[in-house]
Amino acid sequence: MKFIRILLLAVLPVYLISCATQQPLPNYINNVTDTTLSVKEEVKFPELIIQKNDLLSIQVYSLSTKPGIDELYNLQCASVTGSNVAPTACGFLVDANGNIEYPRLGTFHVAGQTKQELAAQIKKKLTEPEELLKDPTVLIRFLNFKITVLGQVAHEGQVSVPGEKVTVLEAIGLVGGITDYGQKSNVRVIREINGKREVGILDLSSKDLFESPYYDLKQNDVVLVDPTKQKAKQADQAIVTQRISFALGVITTAAIIYNIFK
Repeated sequence: MKFIRILLLAVLPVYLISCATQQPLPNYINNVTDTTLSVKEEVKFPELIIQKNDLLSIQVYSLSTKPGIDELYNLQCASVTGSNVAPTACGFLVDANGNIEYPRLGTFHVAGQTKQELAAQIKKKLTEPEELLKDPTVLIRFLNFKITVLGQVAHEGQVSVPGEKVTVLEAIGLVGGITDYGQKSNVRVIREINGKREVGILDLSSKDLFESPYYDLKQNDVVLVDPTKQKAKQADQAIVTQRISFALGVITTAAIIYNIFK
């Protein structure tokens, strides 16, 4: 009888902890009304800024009739033949100084510029002071546009974005969404701009989410979803339960030994 009392006293705290009031989980973008007929402003996408360690695809085309002259200003990427291995990305890597080395055209400082600004630089170099190509067109794309999502999501990891545009909601959707123990109201975005890191806080349950400068993600952004207090409390409960289970095991073993040798 005494053993049963001890057992009940040991189990009771675990029961009381597990019966704590459960807080309702916030939804995405709460308190939003239908604005189908009232929205008149065009959605504007932020201009991407070239950063150090970006990998750029730059293609040059012109109206020249000379065969192969355009190829002189385009990278010739080696392909892997007789193998199932996919070729690696071929492009211009922005170095630690923010520069790229362009064959036959020299060095360009590109960090901090937009794709349009860099294209204008290259086009000017191709036409002034000497016209190397007739009416050239310069197309630039990011080859390594990626973001990383960590924390309380279904699948942590890095996400590649071929379209060079992704919102924080799309990024979280690509990794399976936020779990029941993730904070939707306090999502952090770590961003590097001009060599400095900054942190933005997003409330995914707020109707003002779209107005945040961190709603549209940029290349190399890191999204962090922190656990809720409930998750932290659950972890504490698991530790308490583990310790109580160990204690009960010791008590049970001691009781069995006592009954054998009494």
